[in-house]
Amino acid sequence: MTILVTGATGTVGRHVVEQLIKRDADVHVLVRDTSKANFPASVGVVQGDLLDVDSLRNAFSGISTLFLLNAVVPDEYTQALIALNLAREAGIERIVYLSVIHSDLYVNVPHFAGKYGVERMIEQMGFNATILRPAYFIENDLTIKEVITGYGIYPMPIGSKGLAMVDTRDIGEVAALELLRREQSAVPLPIKRINLVGPDTLTGQDIAAIWTDVLGRPIAYPGEDTAAFEQNLLQHMPSWMAYDMRLMSERFITEGMLPDTGDVDRLTALLGRPLHSYREFATQVAASV
Repeated sequence: MTILVTGATGTVGRHVVEQLIKRDADVHVLVRDTSKANFPASVGVVQGDLLDVDSLRNAFSGISTLFLLNAVVPDEYTQALIALNLAREAGIERIVYLSVIHSDLYVNVPHFAGKYGVERMIEQMGFNATILRPAYFIENDLTIKEVITGYGIYPMPIGSKGLAMVDTRDIGEVAALELLRREQSAVPLPIKRINLVGPDTLTGQDIAAIWTDVLGRPIAYPGEDTAAFEQNLLQHMPSWMAYDMRLMSERFITEGMLPDTGDVDRLTALLGRPLHSYREFATQVAASV
């Protein structure tokens, strides 16, 4: 009985692998670049990617449970559909899929809409699956720490509705627990959806106030200029992705990214500990600058 983790060297995947190793699971990983696969010798490493059919067939051989994570790329939807079809071909029935919260609300945002379509396919194909729906990753803000600390502003246009930002360590641990729950079950388990959120729902002003507190100097929230946000992103990413991120930020403003009633309590009970908070993240970053 072996679990395969895709995206294993990334922000979330590495935490999934770490948590599975801690629980003595038999783990394989699919990676594009084996030089980045710094895992213990007990972890089976398979080189390939989600568009290489032959490498996927090789990776899926002997696998009983799959953690499917697709990066935000132009062909994300195609990658997921190919992977799921080949998983079924290989006899893999147990899936944990990393989707996104509110994919049914953010219908005009490309990477949200793609994940919503994958969820529908998982249902139609009859997989025994857990669908994880994380909110905005707290660790995404590592990419703007120099703007915060150097220019005194929190530049993400997240609005005043609030985002239930989640720590990727919590995502990884919940994913590992769900993979093992499905792996160890003697009978097929029904589809389950889990919103992955943090302990606090924070607005742009709330986050600026946290940074002001932990840095000991004023940090401003300049507001919601999504056009300027897109232009800034173009310095670091292709235009399609910058526009995707702009569309996402516009839905942050109009919809927020709010937890359902009981989400925080359910996750806390599942993990047996408090969820990691944004303040904890900001405090750690502040200590390193």
